[in-house]
Amino acid sequence: MILYNSCVRRPPVPPILVLGIGVLAVSAASILIRFAQAEAPSLTIAAWRLGLATLALTPFALGRRRRELAALRSDELGLALLSGLFLALHVALWISSLALTSVASSVVLVSTAPLWVALLSPLALKEPLSRPMAAGMLLALAGSSIVAFGDTCTWSSAGLSCPSAPELVRGGAFLGDLLALGGGVSGAVYLIIGRRLRSGFSLLTYIFLVYGMAAIALALAVRAMGLPMFGFSRLTYVWLLAVALVPQLIGHTSYNWALAYLSAAFVSIAVLGEPVGSSILAFFLFDERITALKAVGMALILAGIYLATRGEARTGQAQTAELAEDRGGRG
Repeated sequence: MILYNSCVRRPPVPPILVLGIGVLAVSAASILIRFAQAEAPSLTIAAWRLGLATLALTPFALGRRRRELAALRSDELGLALLSGLFLALHVALWISSLALTSVASSVVLVSTAPLWVALLSPLALKEPLSRPMAAGMLLALAGSSIVAFGDTCTWSSAGLSCPSAPELVRGGAFLGDLLALGGGVSGAVYLIIGRRLRSGFSLLTYIFLVYGMAAIALALAVRAMGLPMFGFSRLTYVWLLAVALVPQLIGHTSYNWALAYLSAAFVSIAVLGEPVGSSILAFFLFDERITALKAVGMALILAGIYLATRGEARTGQAQTAELAEDRGGRG
């Protein structure tokens, strides 16, 4: 039996299952975005993604959570809005990177969020990393690094061969990698703020506020840069709608729901499964080859996720035993 972080009620479904569904949904994001980028600017895609998601949530949030929204304290509202700004930055940087570098590199670098979460969580959330979770994080990040270098490095009988540093930083791919890395940092802050807020907010209230703030920020950025929001083909609008429904509403909402029961570090480690799914889809749809080096990296990512999952389960079992013993002593 696993004791989840909310310690208020037993979740209706296993949070790890919901988290897995979220990873699958978000894995499709890079593919859908690539299709939309054939006609729409990256920042416009980001604005549509959060705008449509917020629009879909509005009738439910105002109908079911009006009292909760009206009762928000100023500090809670401020944190929710701050989380929305970091979500906007995360989405904008990552989508922009997809136009400059490969799907695998972009998704892997934006998935470095666990590293930043691990560095910040002990200070911001007072959530120390267990040894299995730390080991799983390092293993998954090692796999992520291998996948990233798999685009430029080759492995042969002579050993590993990589281009020189000047060749690595030349061209748009390097900028794309930097944008994806910035998306990972901002995504980590978004997860940490969400972990603090989700224990006191309903899921609907939280995502309505955060997605709404991100949508407003992105729309203002699109307007400031003079980019188009309309005038695309019908097929592009289909891709924009799919980006909002699948990775945002299903994927990110699954993450935010899981944050009420699982630690931010664990959620961010599980998200590292996204590069595996995205790389496989990119292979079939865009002919982005999965080299042997990348395959090794993906295997390490999956091994890290498994190790972290085992660590979370053991921690929960230990907490459950301690709680039961404490209750028995008081009884």
